[in-house]
Amino acid sequence: MALDEKSTDIERITPSVFSPAGSRKNSSRGDGGDVEKALALEGLEVKDVTTTTVETTADPDVVGWDGPDDPENPLNWPARKKWTNVALLSFITLLTPFGSSMFAPAVPQVMEDFHSNSEALASFSVSVYVLGYAFGPLVIAPMSELYGRLPVYHVNTFLFMVFTFACGKSTNLTMLIVFRTLAGLAGSCPLTVGSGSIADTFRQDQRGKVMSIWTFPILFGPSMGPVVGSYLSAAAGWQWNFYLLAICTAAMLVVALIIQRETYPPILLERKVRRLRKETGNDKLRSALQSSRSPSQLFFMSIVRPTKMLFLSPIIFGLSLYIAVVYGYLYLLFTTMTFIFHDQYGISLSNVGLVFLGIGLGQFLGLWMFGAYSDKLLRRLAKNGEMKPEYRLPLLWPGAIAVPVGLFLYGWSAQYKVHWIVPILGTVLLGLGMTGTFMSLAIYMVDAYTLYAASAMAANTVLRSLGGAFLPLAGRDMYNTLGLGWGNSLLAFISLGMSPMIWVFLKYGEKIRTHPKFQLKL
Repeated sequence: MALDEKSTDIERITPSVFSPAGSRKNSSRGDGGDVEKALALEGLEVKDVTTTTVETTADPDVVGWDGPDDPENPLNWPARKKWTNVALLSFITLLTPFGSSMFAPAVPQVMEDFHSNSEALASFSVSVYVLGYAFGPLVIAPMSELYGRLPVYHVNTFLFMVFTFACGKSTNLTMLIVFRTLAGLAGSCPLTVGSGSIADTFRQDQRGKVMSIWTFPILFGPSMGPVVGSYLSAAAGWQWNFYLLAICTAAMLVVALIIQRETYPPILLERKVRRLRKETGNDKLRSALQSSRSPSQLFFMSIVRPTKMLFLSPIIFGLSLYIAVVYGYLYLLFTTMTFIFHDQYGISLSNVGLVFLGIGLGQFLGLWMFGAYSDKLLRRLAKNGEMKPEYRLPLLWPGAIAVPVGLFLYGWSAQYKVHWIVPILGTVLLGLGMTGTFMSLAIYMVDAYTLYAASAMAANTVLRSLGGAFLPLAGRDMYNTLGLGWGNSLLAFISLGMSPMIWVFLKYGEKIRTHPKFQLKL
């Protein structure tokens, strides 16, 4: 079968495994990830993969999938097996963001126990967790593409459990901040690798619904964490925020060790090769996705890949910068809402966690609205069956409008102490807008960089998490200087000022993404 010069649709290729067609060399232009998967289906060895060119050689010793319906291919797994993996992944993904904000309502209690009155340290003790999110993906994502998803999930879930428990055992603020950072590093794993697992198992026109389910805990977890944490801290002390989270993580780890399955195609094909070598005695057999590079070269390329994607791809950098600002707003609210609603409305510290439900409600509405419509929009915009990643981006507009409107409503109503339900409604709009923004960008990156979805999301997570870690540090001082009204208005104006970026990527995104200048050798 000839490979088209412009693109290769992996979902329409009829594979021929072990076909002795002789040697040939072709080049196929298009997205490197999809082409590489296509060649695996063809039974063709991948000699070199960039985003523009693939060199292949037909070889009877190269092992690919046994036809388009090969049950070993994760895309062909039974629905029950796929959704079991998604359910486990979603629960694990819920735990780590839950831990990012769970003890936020207990910060006054923590500061009192450790004899500190620093407002900056109070905010940093919450947001430093997200700083771990910024650097963990740079190692975790490449590791998942070198050694597979499953061992990376298990190791980091175990480390997250250990470091979270250590947070509860902290005897001073420095110790707490260090272990919070380490917990964030390990906890970034499901946020980083999850998109890759979904890309492994679901086809493009099915991913919107699945991604909405997986991304929901990433945003909903931080919103629900303070609700549980406020009551738990009041009843049992701030340490039990960490003990309970560690216990839940241990339970999930046991379940995952028994049920969760590997999904990464290169690893699965390598297992198939080892099995066939034993069965046939042919030691020359090798995977269609085997690289010609040495292990040390692969390791280096995998480590630098997320950084290259972040700084050399205008699409990834621009969209990551936009979501970094929005994500920073989320954690700025997490570190200030406890004090604002306690001071402005007199809500007790044991009940103040309930005010975070507004953000959670908005995120739930966002899940329902954007998740239900994303795949429908993709299919409606697709012409001749061509589903472009850019068809995911129009849903950014509702989020771009909801975020600044929510900030205006929240800030000015809290400034003048309007009934507490009004600022809560503002946070509902914020939650709605943030969810729409995050989901649209996450699905877009998975569609655009399928094989390297984990690295693309790692690049996004780095910038997003830096925003989540450092923007909150300015929150208390900003409100003290400008007031709640103008402080939140400033945030809204920044968000509005960045919204033209959406129009640029909607109109020129495909041209930028496919321009030869920005085709990276990954």
